[in-house]
Amino acid sequence: MFDKLPVSSKTEKILTKSLDEEISVEEANHLMNIKGHDLYPLLATADFLRHQIVGDNVTFINNCNINFTNICTVRCGFCAFGKDANDPDAYILNDEQILEKAEGAVLNGAREFTLMGGVHPDADIDYYLHLLTLLKDNYPDVTIHGFSPTMVRDACLASGMDMVEGFEVLKDAGLDTLPGTAAEILTDRSREIICPEKVSVAEWVDAVKTAQEVGIKGSATIMYGHVETLEERVEHIDIIRQIQQDTHGFTEFIPMTFMHEYSPIFMEGQTNLGATGTQDLKLYAVSRLMLRDIIPNIQVSWVKMGFRFAQVSLIAGTNDLGGTLGGDELSEASGAPDGVDASINTFARMVRDLGRHPIERNSTYTEFYEIE
Repeated sequence: MFDKLPVSSKTEKILTKSLDEEISVEEANHLMNIKGHDLYPLLATADFLRHQIVGDNVTFINNCNINFTNICTVRCGFCAFGKDANDPDAYILNDEQILEKAEGAVLNGAREFTLMGGVHPDADIDYYLHLLTLLKDNYPDVTIHGFSPTMVRDACLASGMDMVEGFEVLKDAGLDTLPGTAAEILTDRSREIICPEKVSVAEWVDAVKTAQEVGIKGSATIMYGHVETLEERVEHIDIIRQIQQDTHGFTEFIPMTFMHEYSPIFMEGQTNLGATGTQDLKLYAVSRLMLRDIIPNIQVSWVKMGFRFAQVSLIAGTNDLGGTLGGDELSEASGAPDGVDASINTFARMVRDLGRHPIERNSTYTEFYEIE
């Protein structure tokens, strides 16, 4: 495959191996550090594996983000969204506002509500049950992809409830899938810098595994391009791989490049923030080579990348464009380059321009719908 390409012998050996089996952490670290002529063979190999594993369909979901509050007690250094309760820009959506946003999304064909918010100090399991019941009573056929492992863990603590029971009652009330957010970067060294008040790596892993054990599948994410090293990015992917080997509960892997311009750590003088374009592409490609078909769906975050670079990233081993979003206040606060609302037609044009097939999906990649 590499006979005509000017690729180094070590990179060629790793890429050849990756055609038949997953690569090791050591091999992934080598690929994260390559430059020059080695880059294109990496992308080509990842794209070839994507084709072998999931074919030429590019999937996405018509969904709507409902960020019910921006009040957050866990003030992370990377987040420009969260506010103190006494901040003049703080808000909590009431039931009428939530249903108004949901109704507009449903009229636009939404199949999923992504129910997220800050870690509110008064949010317990009963509050989250109220939100689920409110939406499911009015829109029983719309999937709810809601909360985060940190939010559920903290709500369980506030309610004096263990996490098994907490996830069970949330599932019974209509929580269909769990976002993989709050993972950020799964190394305690970096977490101590960017989110010291958030759960530790072990606590995040425990929460995710607990959700999956009670039957709530969900996504896995990585947020990169802040204070972590290239090796920590690989360590994170390997942790996700190990969890998936144990549980098979992740439906997708979502790399999210850090948008630093309005982040507290940037405002406070932290430098060298933000991944480069080649680092973005290498992360997608290495993720494909490490995860292969154990997590077959690797998602491009168009809201972080912008439409044009998201399209380019589809040739680096990825196969999913995420959701139309219908608004994403978290990314908007960070300066999303192409806004926070996409259309099915925009996605379809991007995909067809690559010679691939746009397909709408549900939250768990079990139902698919052709695009006209």
